[in-house]
Amino acid sequence: MNIENPIFLDNQSTTQLDQRVFERMLPYFVKNFGNPHSTHHSYGRNASTVIELSRKQIANILNANHQDIYFTSGATESNNILIKGLANFSKVDPKRIITVKTEHKCVLQSCQRLEEKGFEVVYLNVDDEGLILLEDLEEELKTPTLLTSIMFVNNEIGVIQPIKEIGNLCKKYNSFFHTDAAQAAGKLDIDVHAMNIDALSISGHKLYGPKGIGILYVSTDARLKMQPLFDGGGQEKELRSGTLPTPLCIGIGEAVALGYREKDKINATILSLRNELVSQLTQSIEGLHINGSMDKRIHGNINLSIPGIEAEVLINNMPGIAISTGSACTSGFVEKSHVLSAIGLKDKELSGSFRIAIGKNNNIEEIQQASNYIIEAVKNLKSKN
Repeated sequence: MNIENPIFLDNQSTTQLDQRVFERMLPYFVKNFGNPHSTHHSYGRNASTVIELSRKQIANILNANHQDIYFTSGATESNNILIKGLANFSKVDPKRIITVKTEHKCVLQSCQRLEEKGFEVVYLNVDDEGLILLEDLEEELKTPTLLTSIMFVNNEIGVIQPIKEIGNLCKKYNSFFHTDAAQAAGKLDIDVHAMNIDALSISGHKLYGPKGIGILYVSTDARLKMQPLFDGGGQEKELRSGTLPTPLCIGIGEAVALGYREKDKINATILSLRNELVSQLTQSIEGLHINGSMDKRIHGNINLSIPGIEAEVLINNMPGIAISTGSACTSGFVEKSHVLSAIGLKDKELSGSFRIAIGKNNNIEEIQQASNYIIEAVKNLKSKN
């Protein structure tokens, strides 16, 4: 058991920076260090040029206009900018938002802040597989709604929502549609026009890119009804002031491009690894339950519950692998998963649930070893009960 270098199976919390992305970024940390907003000289112009190339690279993959791509620090900031920026516009009407009970905390908390300001927020239920019911959404959209914000892929159970159908409904009822696509980018095809997406958030470190950089796509119609969250030098067309980090902007562009180009091959490999892990665990652990839909799910995610086993205790007994009990953003706090609660898990099931997230750098030997670690740890814990 290698405690110093455990097998990393927490690829929904973050991913290892792709070496090719690192090499693409490297010259812009020291040699080409110009401020991209200081375009009176070659240093600044060179930095500005490569950032715009990255912006166009991302836009092409999303089938978006490059002028609608904004760089942020990550999906959390992108989500806040979009939701609060749209709601804070002085002439906004109606003051109503639709979201889902299983959204990332940054979306849920942003909506809660707006409720304090007088907005009506509808929190849609999900079924026991984690999916919204389109008929529920349509019924709510019949009441005029400013914004509908629904996550593309859930960060805990990996479930894929029917984004195109959601986009069609939002267009039919004139509601802006925003999706947090942090867990979808690099894994699934995303076409903002075909899916009628008005706004979309991405985080670099979820797709083998650098930490500290994100993307916010906003259609022109939505942008015209947004107010910036903070003031400054007016960068990013006054939506997100602050000097852009040239290396990180280049890095996320390269990561998005590599993810799009290689996703089919990587997805096939990851699916094979996931099937092997599920097979080994289900054969050896009685009562093991997979949380969320298996059919409508990204390949790398497995969210499990084991009867009679506390997830925190189990993880502490497996120092040879790195996994989590749920969303990494809240793992520092002792709280039950709102996602698993929403799909109907009871208290004992919640405390026994954990997430495994396979990535492109994992291999069959690691999966087999991880299976052995989990099976052995479960046996040991059950023998003590």
